[in-house]
Formats: sequence, structure tokens, C-alpha cells
Amino acid sequence: MARLLAQRLGVPFADGDDFHSPADITKMSAGTPLDDTDRRPWLESVGRWLHQRDVAGTGAVVACSALRRRYRDILRAACPGAFFLHLTAGRAVLADRLGGRTGHFMPSSLLDSQLATLEPLEPDEPGAELDATPAPDILADLAADLLARQLH
Repeated sequence: MARLLAQRLGVPFADGDDFHSPADITKMSAGTPLDDTDRRPWLESVGRWLHQRDVAGTGAVVACSALRRRYRDILRAACPGAFFLHLTAGRAVLADRLGGRTGHFMPSSLLDSQLATLEPLEPDEPGAELDATPAPDILADLAADLLARQLH
């Protein structure tokens, strides 16, 4: 969905997973959740990428599991204008999607740790929630419409 959204907006796209270190990937592949110490350099890398796009004036979309407020704060420190779309879905939907994903290093066994870590957007955070259950192309259209209303 994020890739489709970036296409609709005509902006660069990045998958946050591409910023993980080899050590992080090994740890997650073994079924061990990352801790805050592991995540900080990863978030700082994502933040640098966002900052570079902001300075260039292109804007960008990043698919990223910034699960906690403090993680989003790291991204906002690098790119103060960041707007977060928190995609929501029930555990069963998420488990089904993870089960159907191939070639990814994060096993579905980490879903519960991710859900336990998740802190929804707070009212003072720039962002919005969006139901993630529609098909990706419909969801990208909904997200583009939401962003047009929120950011203009």
C-alpha cells in the first residue's frame, strides 16, 4: 500500500525494513524481537532518509513500524514535518497477511510482540489512523485523499 501511495503522490518510496542492519535481520530471523537499543540506529537511518527528501523538497513515503511514540519522536526529530498514517487491522487479519508473505526475514511469530509494543498515535501527534482491511489499491486511494485533506 505504501508503495502505491508514493506512486499516487509522485514521491520517493522506501521500505523501512531496508534500513535494518544485518545484525537486526539475523536477530528477527531467529524470532527474537528487537529492543529499543537495536531500533535506535535503524530509526535514525530512516530519519536521515526522510530528512534528505525533506531538504530536497520531494516529500516521501516510508513503510515503517514506528510502533512507539518515542520511535516516532526520533523520526520527527530528523523530519519535523513527518505525518504518520497508522494502519489498523485486527490480529487475525495481520496474522493472515504475515502468513501469506514470502521472502521476508520477520517470522509471523513476532506479531504478538509487535502488537504488545504498539502505542497508537496520540492526539498531539501529526497523523491519522486508517483501516487497513481494504485492498491495497483502495487503501492507497483512501490514504491519498486523507493526506490531501490533512496537509492542504
